[in-house]
Amino acid sequence: MFKDLDPLLHSQLRLAIMSLLISVESAEFTFIKEKTRATAGNLSVQIDKLSTAGYLDVNKSFKGKMPLTTCRITKKGIKAFEDYVNSLKQYINK
Repeated sequence: MFKDLDPLLHSQLRLAIMSLLISVESAEFTFIKEKTRATAGNLSVQIDKLSTAGYLDVNKSFKGKMPLTTCRITKKGIKAFEDYVNSLKQYINK
């Protein structure tokens, strides 16, 4: 029997965001935007969805006079990501 895949992580951009954040302590919005090649608007919407689900902590501050958004994966996000990867492995190994 195949496990259900988390629909929140099954989006290519949201999965890319989580994949980046799983291996770092935190990342700035501009770094994530550069690595995923997403538009600022789309990235902002996807980060908000992940944050609302409790998968990310988002910190908004200023660096000088410029706004700075920093994202960090939560324990809940790490578990969701690991569960998603393990579910995918089931599909591959069947």
